[in-house]
Amino acid sequence: MQSMLKGFWAVPLTAKLGLVVVMAYLVVAVFAPVIAPYSETEILGASYELWSDKYPLGTDSLGRDMLSRLIFGARNTIGIALAAVTLAFLVGGATGMLAAILGGWYDTIISRIVDILMAIPSLVFALLILTILGTSIPILILVIAVLDCTRVYRITRAAAMNVVVLEYVEVARLRGEGLWWVIRKEILPNIMAPLLAEFGLRFCFVFLFIAALSFLGLGIQPPTADWGSMVRDNATLINYGDITPLLPAAAIAILTVAVNFVVDWLLHRSSGLRDPI
Repeated sequence: MQSMLKGFWAVPLTAKLGLVVVMAYLVVAVFAPVIAPYSETEILGASYELWSDKYPLGTDSLGRDMLSRLIFGARNTIGIALAAVTLAFLVGGATGMLAAILGGWYDTIISRIVDILMAIPSLVFALLILTILGTSIPILILVIAVLDCTRVYRITRAAAMNVVVLEYVEVARLRGEGLWWVIRKEILPNIMAPLLAEFGLRFCFVFLFIAALSFLGLGIQPPTADWGSMVRDNATLINYGDITPLLPAAAIAILTVAVNFVVDWLLHRSSGLRDPI
């Protein structure tokens, strides 16, 4: 524990701030039912009630507590984004490393499929598929994972291609080690730093993508709380000088900036450069 605290204080100020903010968001997401004063779907009062002791951030267009929905929105938005990015990395990372090792026809076929998918605008593709298949959470996660695994495939393949030609990988293969052993023991540990940084960036993109889809009505569906749909549903309050619709937008922006702070630090560490004073 002491070594962890010592390591934390050694990181740059921006990375510290980013880590603290990310951890705070994760705590809110995990313990949302305990922290939130009300349920995310419970109608408690009149629509658009002002901020008060009973409703610290007022109520939304249906009379639901805005603070509670903001808290539950962290769980829903972050959870779905994390699930989609994790699935994208499992699929894209595995296929990317296999393409780098096997090469030949496997690399050619997978790379051409990835090129086709990347040529289609992500938002247009997602809107088309979600309109056809529906907007359930599993479908939403699957569609976003398919779109993002192409980007993960590209960076994983590029990083792995620089490793598979090194001597220790050749020695492992000549020694008779299996394909998955080589991936697990020789390749993956040596490309983990750029993959972790890419995971943070992909999470930001997916997080914003989900918010954009929800704002357009094809993301997380009511009555489930989501920051993108909260901005859309309460946007009319801005005409009356009420900043309530800006709160979920601010929650999105703060988390995005915090994750980017952490990613910048990870990239700086992986580059081998010294931390700035």
